[in-house]
Amino acid sequence: MSVDNRRTARKASSGDSAPREIRRRPKNRRAQIAAASAAAFGALGYHGVSMEDIASGLGISSAALYRHYPSKYALFREELLRVGLAMTESVELPEEAAGLPPEQRLRHVLDALIAVTIENRPTITLVRWEGRYLEPDDLATLNDQQLAVLGALGNQLAELRPELTEDDIRVLRTSLLSTITSIADHHATLPAKSLARLLSSACWPIVGAELPAEQPAEPLQVVEIPDSFKHELLLRKAVELFHERGYPNVSVEDIATAAGLSAASAVYRFYRGKSDLLAAAFRRAAERVSGAVGPAVASAATPEGALTTLIEQYVAGSFAERALTYVYFTEFQHVPAEERTVLRNIQRLSVEEWARLLREVRPELSPAEARFLIHAAFALVVDLGRAFDNQPMAAQARVRLLMQLVLFGRPAA
Repeated sequence: MSVDNRRTARKASSGDSAPREIRRRPKNRRAQIAAASAAAFGALGYHGVSMEDIASGLGISSAALYRHYPSKYALFREELLRVGLAMTESVELPEEAAGLPPEQRLRHVLDALIAVTIENRPTITLVRWEGRYLEPDDLATLNDQQLAVLGALGNQLAELRPELTEDDIRVLRTSLLSTITSIADHHATLPAKSLARLLSSACWPIVGAELPAEQPAEPLQVVEIPDSFKHELLLRKAVELFHERGYPNVSVEDIATAAGLSAASAVYRFYRGKSDLLAAAFRRAAERVSGAVGPAVASAATPEGALTTLIEQYVAGSFAERALTYVYFTEFQHVPAEERTVLRNIQRLSVEEWARLLREVRPELSPAEARFLIHAAFALVVDLGRAFDNQPMAAQARVRLLMQLVLFGRPAA
């Protein structure tokens, strides 16, 4: 019997436990941490996640996590800027592509950007909506990265379509980036190859878009709220503050002051608290979309006619309530848990109705593909609003056309 066998036999006969398994640290631990943190931040927002949450999800201790990152912010910052850099590098043409025709060069850039976006979908959510919580220097870096992506798209568009004005290029490149990164705004699923093909097919009608001539901005119908109607005034002021600063950075005192109330305690006569105001805002935004479906379908002769009406109403409503539309995309993780299920159901049913109509217009689409396109069309409105507000280059007629191109692949009949 060998020495090792004799030792094993002695341990067995004496009742000693089996040798303890030695756990070695995975070589790709930082990559695992990055993936887990991106998923957590994407689902709950930067302020809703702690280092303990991330460590627990990985099955490690907080101390082990701190060996890799000194703080939650360091982890958040590294992940955002990593993906921002990956997006920037994806749109850099290799030397061998320099001599290709303009259409092939643009196709190469779009395909590479789509691939990186799909690969990093959880973190793209952070790039789109949570970057505002970066410190000023880091936010400037992220913004520069996004401008580099937009610049590359714009350069290739200009080469392909030299007749476009600078304003047209800015609108189209923003629309392309919005369409691609819109996959971060929802949880619908498709195999990666199928999703890449769908996103590419949604981009090319935008590339060829014949935008209407710029017109003066359409006047927005803003309803004045009497100071005595405090319930409504509080809601509007809360939404404006959530839009400007982010929900975690707004206090009940801030809302009371904005609404002209003398003390925060006055807010509680109308709402239970800040989260109740946010939930009310979300209900209003969700019901605005869901409530339009029935009348549009009833009054239209065709599914395409119904969708065209819904597009017009969606754009008009979003333009009239920019802050509410933005908050609806950015602050869902802060809605009270008991409200989220109801709101998700309202949103899901609205998307399903739009997707059902779209599949009647385009029966070649699968249900999942139709849902992806609906979400892309919704994202266009908020992204063009963020980029251009109510400037003539992104007026309502142009936004409506771009939504039609994403959904129908052509202008509405």
